[in-house]
Amino acid sequence: MRKMLPLVSVDGRHAGGRSALTCRFRCGDACFHEVPNTSDNAYVGDVVAGALSRRSMLRAAAVVTVAAAAGTTVLAGPGVGDATAAAGHGGHGGGGAATEGARGLRFAPVAPNTADAVTVPGGYGQNVVVRWGEPILRGAPAFDPEHQSAKAQAGQFGYNNDFLSLLPLRGEHGRQVLVANHEYTDEILMFRGYDPANPTREQVEIAWAAHGLSVVVVEENRKNGGLNAVSRHHLNRRLTATSPFRLSGPVAGSPLVRTKADPKGTTVLGTLNNCSGGTTPWGTTLHGEENFNQYFANAAKVTDPTAAARLKRYGVIGEASERKWERFDDRFDLAKEPNEANRFGWVVELDPYDPESTPRKRTALGRFKHEAAQPRLTGDGRPVVYMGDDEKFDYFYKFVGSKRMAKGGSRAAHAHNLTLLDEGTLYVAKLTGDSPAEQIDGTGALPSDGEFDGSGTWIPLATAYAGGRAESHVEGMTAEEVYLFTRFAGDKVGATKMDRPEDIEPSPRTGKVYVALTNNSDRGKAGKAGPDEANPRTLNKHGQILELTEARNRAESTSFGWSLFLVAGDPEDPATYFAGFPKERVSPISCPDNVTFDPHGNLWISTDGNQLGSHDGLFGVATRGERRGELKQFLTMPTGAETCGPLVQDRRVLVSVQHPGEIDGASVERPASTWPDGPGRIVRPSVVSVWRADGGDIGV
Repeated sequence: MRKMLPLVSVDGRHAGGRSALTCRFRCGDACFHEVPNTSDNAYVGDVVAGALSRRSMLRAAAVVTVAAAAGTTVLAGPGVGDATAAAGHGGHGGGGAATEGARGLRFAPVAPNTADAVTVPGGYGQNVVVRWGEPILRGAPAFDPEHQSAKAQAGQFGYNNDFLSLLPLRGEHGRQVLVANHEYTDEILMFRGYDPANPTREQVEIAWAAHGLSVVVVEENRKNGGLNAVSRHHLNRRLTATSPFRLSGPVAGSPLVRTKADPKGTTVLGTLNNCSGGTTPWGTTLHGEENFNQYFANAAKVTDPTAAARLKRYGVIGEASERKWERFDDRFDLAKEPNEANRFGWVVELDPYDPESTPRKRTALGRFKHEAAQPRLTGDGRPVVYMGDDEKFDYFYKFVGSKRMAKGGSRAAHAHNLTLLDEGTLYVAKLTGDSPAEQIDGTGALPSDGEFDGSGTWIPLATAYAGGRAESHVEGMTAEEVYLFTRFAGDKVGATKMDRPEDIEPSPRTGKVYVALTNNSDRGKAGKAGPDEANPRTLNKHGQILELTEARNRAESTSFGWSLFLVAGDPEDPATYFAGFPKERVSPISCPDNVTFDPHGNLWISTDGNQLGSHDGLFGVATRGERRGELKQFLTMPTGAETCGPLVQDRRVLVSVQHPGEIDGASVERPASTWPDGPGRIVRPSVVSVWRADGGDIGV
C-alpha cells in the first residue's frame, strides 16, 4: 500500500493548502469573503466527483500495470542541478529512470514530499533559467535586494512569474523568446523591515515595476538541456503596472472606462494580477488579468447602488487596500476614480516580436477574473478562445471570432491578425446532467446509469462587430454592460456555477477541451448550492478536471457533451477517479490549476494548494489509449511554492516556481525557504528548466 503524507499543517500552512500569506497577497483573501455570485443558477462544483462508472471499471480491468519509483531531489542553485538516477523497473528509458508508461510518461514518478527543492525524476537534470530581479534590459543593474529601486526593477525580471510561453526566434539558432506573466508581489518577502500598515513610496513603486509581463530571449545550454536568459537582447521587454495599454474592441471609449487621466477611455496604465494565458496561432500571447479587485480601495464609500452592486459582484469591497497603493496614486481610490477598476479584468494581447508595440486589452472577450485564455482555430480559420473565471461558483466562457486568420508572415497578414479578437461572439457555458435528481445524494454514489455525465449549451451573451459596434443577447443588459459586467450576464442567462474554473485547454490532437476546476470547499454548506449530477460530492477540497467534447468536434459549435476525466484526491478515497485507470497505480493529486499538452497528446497538470500534505507539483496524464487516466507526478515545488505556467516540449519541461517561501510568519529576516540560491540569500521566484540527463526526449 502506498504511504501517504498526513493531512496536517505543513510548514505553517493551512491544513494541506495555501498559507494565509498567499491568500492575503495573491487574491486579497477572496475565499474568506462572501462569495460574489449570489444567483440561484445551477451549480457545477465537483462536476463529477466520484464518477467511477461501471463501464470505466470494466475498461480499467484490461489496463497494463505501471511500475512506480521514488524521484530524486535536486536543489538548483546558481548553476545546473545534477540529478541522480533512480532505480528503474524495466521497460523504456527515462534517462536512467527506466519505467513503463504511456509514451511521454515513461519516467519514475516523484513521490509526495515536503523537500525545500525542485524534486525531479531520477535521470533528469534542471537549472534556473531566470530569477526575479535578473537584469534583462540594457542599462539595468545587477539585482541587489538591499538597494532595490523602481528604475532598476523596471529593467529586471519581475516577481512571481506565472504563465510561460516559448516562441521561435528565426535567425538565431538555439534561441527562443520566453514570455512570462508576473501575477502579484509579496512585499513581506521582498523588503527587509516591511511595515504593511505604512509602506513607503519607494516600496510601492518597486511593486508596481515588479508586476506585469516580461519578454526575454533564452538560449540553449550546449552542455545540457538547460536554458539561460540572454540579457539585454533587443527583443527583451518589461511591461509594468505603469506601462500604457490600449483598450480595444466594443468597450473602448465607453463612459464607464473614462477617468480624469484618460478622458477618452482608451489608454490604461498597467496590467495587474496576470495569472495564466495562452499562445495564439498567429504568434502573439494572451494574458489573463485575474484578482484585480484587491488593488482598489474605498469601495465601501461608493454610494451609487448600481455601481456598488457591480463592485461587489467582482469582489471589490472594503476600505483600505492591502498594499495601500491608493495613498500614492488616486486611480486606486474608487472614491476618487470610480471607473478605474473597470479598466482591469481583461485579456491582454501582446506582440512579443515588436518591442515598440502597445499591448491591447481585448474587451470583446469579456471582463471577469481571467485565469487563462487559450485559443484554437475553427475549420475555416477563425479563432476560438476558452476562458475560466477563477472564483467559487463562477462560470467558464468561450469567444468565437468572426474573421479568419491570415496566413503567412507579411506585414499585412500580421496587422490583420491583430484585429481577430475584436470581432465575434462571447458565450457562457450551461451544463445539464442526465440522471434523476433523487439519485444524487451528495455522497458521490453513482446514479443508475453508472456515471456522471451530460450535455451542455453555449449561451450567447454579446456579439462585437467591426468599428466597435456591438449587440447584446442578454435581456435587460446593453452590449456595453455585458462586456464590462460579464458576470451579471452569466447570472441572467442561467450559466452553470463551477468550482473555480481555472485553465481551459483544447487538445491539439483530439480537439477535446479540458477544464481545470481547482476546488470549492463551500459546496453544500448552509446557504450554498446542494448536490446535483454535476455535484455529487459535498465539500470539494481537491478539485477535478472536466472533459468537454464540442458537437461534431467543431470549435464553433453551440452545444457539447461533458463527462468526468479526473476527480482529484487520495487515490485510496473511493470518491476519486482517474478515467478508469487502476487507482493503486497513479500518483495522488490535489487542486489542479494550470494545464498544457505535450507533443504526445498527454495532459500535464500543475497544482495550487495541495490538500494532501505534500508540496505542489506537476503531473502528466494520458488522455487516450489503454493507459488513459495513467497519472504520474513529474516534479514537486520548494517550500511554500506553487507550480505555474508549465510548458512541455520534446526535450524540455519549463515551470514557474511561484511564491517560494510564502509561509505564514515568513519574512526577509525569517525566511521559510532557502531556494533557489541557498542559505543567506533572499528567496526568489524563478523559471526552471528540466531535461533528460542523457539528452533524450521527455518520458520516452
